[in-house]
Amino acid sequence: MSSPSGLGLDVTIVTGMSGAGRNTAANVLEDLGLFVIDNLPPALIGKVAELARGGDRPHRYGLVIDVRSGAFVDDLGAALSDLRASGATTRVVFLDAADEMLLRRFDTTRRRHPLADTKRILEGIQKERALLEELKGQADMVIDTTDLNVHELRDRIARLFADDESANLAVSIVSFGYKHGLPLDVDLMFDCRFVPNPHWVDELRPLDGRDAPVRDYVLLQPDTQGFLTELDRLFRLTLPAYEREGRAYLSIGIGCTGGHHRSVAIAEALQTMITEMGYTPQLRHRDVDRD
Repeated sequence: MSSPSGLGLDVTIVTGMSGAGRNTAANVLEDLGLFVIDNLPPALIGKVAELARGGDRPHRYGLVIDVRSGAFVDDLGAALSDLRASGATTRVVFLDAADEMLLRRFDTTRRRHPLADTKRILEGIQKERALLEELKGQADMVIDTTDLNVHELRDRIARLFADDESANLAVSIVSFGYKHGLPLDVDLMFDCRFVPNPHWVDELRPLDGRDAPVRDYVLLQPDTQGFLTELDRLFRLTLPAYEREGRAYLSIGIGCTGGHHRSVAIAEALQTMITEMGYTPQLRHRDVDRD
């Protein structure tokens, strides 16, 4: 997907799990100058597009759509197909979070889940996750809000949409620890637990992969050097290919056991590598400050 040019219609669909932060995302888009419509039935997207093309209407729209909106998935797919066929720029942003966090958020707000037939919130979450599984797989951007507070989510969305002004593929890299669970929002995931672990070196244990002693220990391992060589070959091939196929966003996960040492050092090296290819990758260390 290329960035919008001139005053062509530009539509961002915000969807995902209830409780994952759709309202926060909508507020950020409004602050960025988009005309935001909340809880829009997908069947009406075409009508919005028709009105947007007339006169001095806004040309950048943020449409917040959720499972309350009738025949959700089929209608949304048809509306997106029509928009793209008409030449509009579209993107689908899917917000997700772990079930435990969604439960906690609903308990805190004492709100009823829109798909819960009873007071059992978990039933509604599971039903919604099954309904949205296919849509999540088709989304341009998936954002895992499990560990993000409102301010962090706002900052992350703002940074992502700042990158969207560029014609290049927007690449993000996250380091993580497997013991803290898999990230929900990565497209490609690489396991670097085959590299010797600095955790077992007494003087390196209290440091992390951003510190020079740990970075040197990890990156000078022969297996790490071979791994990075293969990643360089892989991304020099695939990143331009993703762009040619119209991909707008790509998220890469680098994991080790705890997310402190190996994944952090390798993610930092990968950021430098991809920058040298002409991209501007964002980097986030999800678990570096966890025990």
